[in-house]
Amino acid sequence: MSTIDKVLARIDTDLDQSLDRLFDLLKIKSISTDPAFKADCAQAADWLAKELTSIGIEASVRETTGHSMVVGHRKSGKPGPHVLFYGHYDVQPVDPLELWKDDPFAPSIQTKEDGTKVIVARGSADDKGQLMTFVEAARAFIAETGDLPIDVSVLFEGEEESGSPSLHPFLIANKDELACDIALVCDTGMWDAKTPAISVMLRGMVGDEVIVKAANRDLHSGFYGGAAQNPNHIVASIIAGLHDENGRITLPGFYDGVIEMPEDVTAMWEKLGFSEEAFLGEIGLKHMRGEKGRQALEHVWTRPTCEVNGMWGGYQGAGTKTVIPAEAHAKFTFRLVGDQDPEKIQDAFRAYVRSKIPADCSVEFLAKEGSPALRLDFDSPALQKGKKALTDEWGTPAALIGCGGSIPIVGDFKRMLGMDSLLIGFGLEDDAIHSPNEKYNLTSFHKGIRSWARVLDQLAKD
Repeated sequence: MSTIDKVLARIDTDLDQSLDRLFDLLKIKSISTDPAFKADCAQAADWLAKELTSIGIEASVRETTGHSMVVGHRKSGKPGPHVLFYGHYDVQPVDPLELWKDDPFAPSIQTKEDGTKVIVARGSADDKGQLMTFVEAARAFIAETGDLPIDVSVLFEGEEESGSPSLHPFLIANKDELACDIALVCDTGMWDAKTPAISVMLRGMVGDEVIVKAANRDLHSGFYGGAAQNPNHIVASIIAGLHDENGRITLPGFYDGVIEMPEDVTAMWEKLGFSEEAFLGEIGLKHMRGEKGRQALEHVWTRPTCEVNGMWGGYQGAGTKTVIPAEAHAKFTFRLVGDQDPEKIQDAFRAYVRSKIPADCSVEFLAKEGSPALRLDFDSPALQKGKKALTDEWGTPAALIGCGGSIPIVGDFKRMLGMDSLLIGFGLEDDAIHSPNEKYNLTSFHKGIRSWARVLDQLAKD
């Protein structure tokens, strides 16, 4: 047997013990947003530090102004990349508790109607089950071979579910210790239950709130209608002019830095069996909007957007009040891709808005924090090795997918520590993360451990 085959065999043999350890962690009520569970969060951090140390990854609990970080290392200058594995041990609140079928902190294995076995508990998928797949893979490698095939560092956070207020200061203060060749991030998912995936693109975002002001008070529409400026009309005009008839955004220079996907990648997406009808049908819609001539996965992964997230002005109560409002508001967000510059996008948006403001009106802006898009080079050796490892384990080619939203830690690693991230996780759309009856497929946990063992093995190869 090869070394990796021996490691995989040990993983299979020790699965019950791996589940016992996961259950021990799942029982800890590490809800980071609620001060009542501060001691539980500290218990989870301590548990993880001791568990890492017990398998040969020297780890310690690092205090912050909020919940603790757990940092571990096992390195000796081995050939190959030095990786930083990231996960978070905190979980969401369990409310509404009455919708849980069982105690959310009493983990159990249950069988669904289709025969699928699942681990049910708060944090089973987000993110304790995911992070423990890596810990158990490392355990098996060290137990079977006496070492890990590459140098590994670990960072477990305790505030991801409450906005990570301590993370930036911690990364800055510990930059030299935490900077590695590449980060491994597990807080992602598969394409479907049989198809592993690597998320290679994350859209960035920039936002703004616009406040348009006209008269010095709300006006009677009978006295002033037709003569006085109406801020609601101005905001409506601003919104109407942001897209052309083909669905493209009209801001000058908006598409600077937008990158077209390679043909082999878009061809791969076409083979994933994604149904636009089912995608929209689930939310009660039928017709795709956006840029004409683009498939749905392009819309949500690789194309930039402009969305109105809220708009209001004037009377909002029951019945009618015939006023022309003194001011109107609208909130906008832009999802960014490729090399689009958040600052330039915001500047272009504000210039456009100002051009729509009549001479006797004014506009104010309330900026939202922006971040650029992130992507992993398709030719990256780490990406290719990760793809091979997942394909070998699951027997299905690993899909290279995008993420329409953002994962803040990935941007932090890039901007603050100068390293790219390999995003590999085993969650599924129906895991009900943040919701009652959260679950994690037993197959996701078992094959997730085996997958990380294969990834470590592949990363060690020339």
